[in-house]
Amino acid sequence: MNREDILGILKESGALLEGHFLLSSGKHSNRYVQCAQVLRYPHYAELVLRNVVKQLKDLEIDLLVGPAMGGVIVSYEMGRQLNKESIFVERKDKQLKIRRGFEIRNEDRVLITEDVITTGKSVLETKNLIERAGANVIGVSCIVDRTGGKVDLGIPIYSAVQLIISSFEATDCPYCTKGTPLVKPGSRNIA
Repeated sequence: MNREDILGILKESGALLEGHFLLSSGKHSNRYVQCAQVLRYPHYAELVLRNVVKQLKDLEIDLLVGPAMGGVIVSYEMGRQLNKESIFVERKDKQLKIRRGFEIRNEDRVLITEDVITTGKSVLETKNLIERAGANVIGVSCIVDRTGGKVDLGIPIYSAVQLIISSFEATDCPYCTKGTPLVKPGSRNIA
């Protein structure tokens, strides 16, 4: 599946949105990727993530870990395709935690799974949690790398597609100036 096919699936499923959006970082953007829209269709999830799984064929992976919410279904589907254990971490008291009886074992080789990487904040929080558990983070996989490969997380990024989507500080946002209504579609609350 090539880049155009993946973009077609994102558009057809309603995952690639146009407008004026408030990002989790506090910045504004004219495009937003809502991967929950593509992940609601199991056949699309399988197709899009198959491209990522192909990139991992030479990696030794013990465990996939997705931060809730975005990484949960991604972790499950990639775990299914790779025949590997898949868990997720979630927020409690504003901190990512390992819950529900899940374990990250000492020396596990862990692949983080995400839906979209924008700034990498969730990935870095997840990475720190995994490393505190004594495991080794070998990379992060995602459907969309919004940074176009320009963010350095200290680990390899494996994505189905890279997109460069502009973002603006609220004070410099041309869409605010035009009066375009601002929408906050993400799951993370902004401080």
